[in-house]
Amino acid sequence: MKKEIPMQTRLRNLKERYKDGDIDRRSFLGLLGCAAVTAGVSSSALVAAMREARAEVTQLRFDGWGGIVSEAFRKYAFDPYEKATGIKVIDGTFGSEEEHLTNVRASQEGEYNIHLSSGVVKYKQFTDAGYGVVLNEDNIPNLKLVMDSLVQPFRKITPEGLSCVPFDYGTSGLAYNTKEISAEDMQREGASILLAKDFKGKIGGYGDWQTRIWYGALQTGQDPNNIEDIDAVWAKVREHRDLILKYFGSGAELMDLLAKEEYLVCDAWSGRIAGLQKQGHPIGYYDPPGSFAWMEDLFVMKGSPLPETEALLNFMLEPETSIAVAQGQNYPSALDPSKVPMPEDVQALPAFDATGKLEALTFANPDYWTANDAQWKKQWGRIEKGA
Repeated sequence: MKKEIPMQTRLRNLKERYKDGDIDRRSFLGLLGCAAVTAGVSSSALVAAMREARAEVTQLRFDGWGGIVSEAFRKYAFDPYEKATGIKVIDGTFGSEEEHLTNVRASQEGEYNIHLSSGVVKYKQFTDAGYGVVLNEDNIPNLKLVMDSLVQPFRKITPEGLSCVPFDYGTSGLAYNTKEISAEDMQREGASILLAKDFKGKIGGYGDWQTRIWYGALQTGQDPNNIEDIDAVWAKVREHRDLILKYFGSGAELMDLLAKEEYLVCDAWSGRIAGLQKQGHPIGYYDPPGSFAWMEDLFVMKGSPLPETEALLNFMLEPETSIAVAQGQNYPSALDPSKVPMPEDVQALPAFDATGKLEALTFANPDYWTANDAQWKKQWGRIEKGA
């Protein structure tokens, strides 16, 4: 009968092989993970060995949207992760992913590690530009808890392997001041409420080319994923531009303008509006037919230390962590409700889908939007400046 080798001896042998260069750090961490399954993560020797293996990496950088989103990530994900691993997570913020991509292009490889990305169109843009990685999904077992309806769109873009994990989802619907505009008005007017001349100077919108084109398509009765008359869309974009107070550039700015009632109506991110409603502001939210839905993902940049990054991703997909962040930032978790029970306050969030299939939401077609990216972005830049 073969004698079983004690856990302490196995760990010592692994450490010696690692120090002698017989195995690399990724393999070492993988073998330690297997040992964790066998021995349980409570083994003090195992925890010490894992910390020693990760000693070379002292910090990871995460970039997100700021405001209540970053606050939720910090409180419910990063602080507990730092306490558990000793690896510090450095917070960065951006107003748009265009801005973030510009910063990445000007940086050294490995300077940026993870960012909260707004879905498949941006995923294709970053991976096409060569900034993606291939994650080892064996190191992210909690990925199996994520809705397949969120995972598959990313797999179609990079079938050789994922460079991200889906984390949450939401919509860019319509926010309105309930003291001035009724729910009946919103349902009757739909996307055209953003062109109401009665509210000139009190209308807002996100200063983003894709959002502006999407709403221009809805206002002309077209499918945003198959626009047949782009000139008609640009006309609506100009019409909206001439009626607004200003474009907002971040979630914090959006919330401030609505809370101060400088905006009476605007397109807005569902989670930010849920946050205002929790604060008691008289703000309603309505998703018109064809409303712009998106899935946010945790995108891993080329040059990042993958074992540590994968460990962080898995930690963030732990049900306790993911649900806590969802409650903090007001966007539904990407975890499948049929696999992970969701509390009532998460179920009450805008865009929440109890089925996990997301069939009622309209997402951007990444191939279509990427193909038109350069031309439409250029034209939007002209219109934004007054052309």
